Amino acid sequence: MHTKATIAVLSGKGGTGKTLVSVNLAAVAANATYIDCDTEEPNGHIFIKPTIVEEYVVSEPKPVVNQDLCDGCRICVDACAFNALALIGKNLLVFDEICHSCGLCTYICPKGALHEEQRPLGVVKRGRKDGITFLAGEMNVGESSAVPIIKALMREKKTDLVIIDSPPGSGCLVTETVGNADFCLLVAEPTIFGAHNLAMVHELVTLMGKPSAVLLNKTQEGVNPSEVYARQHGLKIIGSLPYDEHLALLSSDGYLAAEEDEHYHTYFKDLLSKVVQEASHASDSDPQR
Repeated sequence: MHTKATIAVLSGKGGTGKTLVSVNLAAVAANATYIDCDTEEPNGHIFIKPTIVEEYVVSEPKPVVNQDLCDGCRICVDACAFNALALIGKNLLVFDEICHSCGLCTYICPKGALHEEQRPLGVVKRGRKDGITFLAGEMNVGESSAVPIIKALMREKKTDLVIIDSPPGSGCLVTETVGNADFCLLVAEPTIFGAHNLAMVHELVTLMGKPSAVLLNKTQEGVNPSEVYARQHGLKIIGSLPYDEHLALLSSDGYLAAEEDEHYHTYFKDLLSKVVQEASHASDSDPQR
């Protein structure tokens, strides 16, 4: 499928089937880039099984104190909007976990007591599997934010069709990811909690002005609260994926359903066509996209 579009697949929580949908959409495309932005627990490689050809470290600058030069003037402490600095007695402390690497403290220090050093946050991996260009970010254990890793992933060279496996939830990592998308596919479970999490990501993409539709996953007979939410809020339902033990077993064993089962190959091929069409219509209706 030779189409230029960046599709972000989202969910309000983990375990809804976001990765299952993402990797299978990438698998049925003739030429696509799959980006795993779930930097805390990336697992797209389990299904795609790419050959990794490149890996590099992503770092960001953090302030380091020379206590011999610091005179305790508190200028940096009072100026920091994130309260990442504190003066305890005569010692200036830097809390890396809440520092946003803005560089203000090193810039305004009258004594030159602060300088920046690069601190590793994680890695970006680049690979290939048949027609899929594979990109994934992985954050080091204990780090508080992977935004620089997401930014590094988005700077990578990509094919015309991009499938982004977004982080779960609706926090800053998701916001950073969605900002690069032309269209958002929201994956939702058929439960009250699923509807609540759907509402979270729907509100986010609406605030960001991103066109979207919902895929109802694991559907069964009876009332589906996520479907009810979608219909009440004018959110287009682009498809429904019934709960299927065979699909669950394939996924739990790390297989791409679209490659192992003709029924699912057809299903995800049709779904990709619908999503790309929606993205194209959204782009045509908004000249600024």
